[in-house]
Amino acid sequence: MKKRVVITGLGVAAPNGVGLDVFQHAIKNGISGIRHFEELERLKFSCQIAGMPDVSTELALQYLTELELKNFNATGILYGIIAGIDAWNDAYLSIEKTDVPDWDSGIIFGAGTSGLDKLRESIYKIDDFKVRNLGSTTVIQTMNSGISAYLAGKLGLGNQVTTNSSACTTGTESIIMAYERIKSGLAKRILAGSTSDSGPYIWGGFDAMRVCTYKHNDSPETGSRPMSESASGFVPASGAGALVLEDLETALARGARIYAEVLGGDLNSGGQRGTGTLTAPNPVAVQRCIQNAMKNAGTLAEDVDLINGHLTATSKDGLEISNWSMALGRGGVDFPYVNSLKSTVGHCLSAAGSIESVASILQLHQGFIFPNRNCEDLHPEITEIIDSSRIPLQLIEKDLNIVIKASFGFGDVNGCVVFKKYLS
Repeated sequence: MKKRVVITGLGVAAPNGVGLDVFQHAIKNGISGIRHFEELERLKFSCQIAGMPDVSTELALQYLTELELKNFNATGILYGIIAGIDAWNDAYLSIEKTDVPDWDSGIIFGAGTSGLDKLRESIYKIDDFKVRNLGSTTVIQTMNSGISAYLAGKLGLGNQVTTNSSACTTGTESIIMAYERIKSGLAKRILAGSTSDSGPYIWGGFDAMRVCTYKHNDSPETGSRPMSESASGFVPASGAGALVLEDLETALARGARIYAEVLGGDLNSGGQRGTGTLTAPNPVAVQRCIQNAMKNAGTLAEDVDLINGHLTATSKDGLEISNWSMALGRGGVDFPYVNSLKSTVGHCLSAAGSIESVASILQLHQGFIFPNRNCEDLHPEITEIIDSSRIPLQLIEKDLNIVIKASFGFGDVNGCVVFKKYLS
């Protein structure tokens, strides 16, 4: 018998808020976490603005010991630990200090890269014949699965522990993978999420590709402009999002608070065929992903209340809206509401899908639609397809039943997940 899967815990470390309360306040009020970085200016980046979570040493010490923080500079792992442990605590799950792992609980926590600052430091020490000075945590800080390894050790989890990596689709993919494992009865709960490092060694490659905006270095909060005619590229960012997925029976048995139900989802690739490339999605694959997610979830297109899109503030935003319209068979004033978190946090790369899923679930659970920022000048390609009222510029208080979150990543890979309001 297939298990129903629900979400019982959330955690987030985003550029505009670390922790659920401050993050929810920020997204409801359109508060931006994007700022100018002097280091990017010094390094002569074209885009000198970015989004990065504000994590003080005092905050980090709530999650790692002083000894663990010694020579620790893997920002992505730190963000993931904060979001992951917060989600676990938010689900009112205990952290047992026993010799026996929790065999029923696991981790699927994605990452794009890990510890590039640490890797750079290591390369210099090796080149200077100081290999003995690398330290005992160099390996775990620089391997992709470092985040899942750290979290498994902190929480003592004994089910599947792994790290997935699918570019911008990573976070959405981790949720779908966790959903499938729980639905099949192989685990009772999974801590799912994703994280991304911060800093010039992560963002530099995108700056070199000329896909980041360069027009807003003097006005950072106006730089990320999804769906806008004046959009000139995405704003690079970092952070982490985490969700505790649990089978409904287990959640009810322990009296857990339930944020939402995961109805289903889909993952696919456009194969870089047709008009699909490394950086451009194949529209046929995107539409199939959305439609197959709906079919898997047993949901009709007319039931969708809100789309939390990928919508990166690039020239492909119009294509994305077109794909949604084609896949759902809806347009004009009949189109669902749509928003993009990237307007206030930038593009958090491998962490984007999980952070944006946390935002999607908060909207569903609390009954609101957060405003889109910086898109007062909607692109005409978009307004030809949907009515401008479907892209709210102000907070809307509204009961929601079905929210879809999708991510379309580098390499022509796609993920779409369907969330539903849980009614006991």
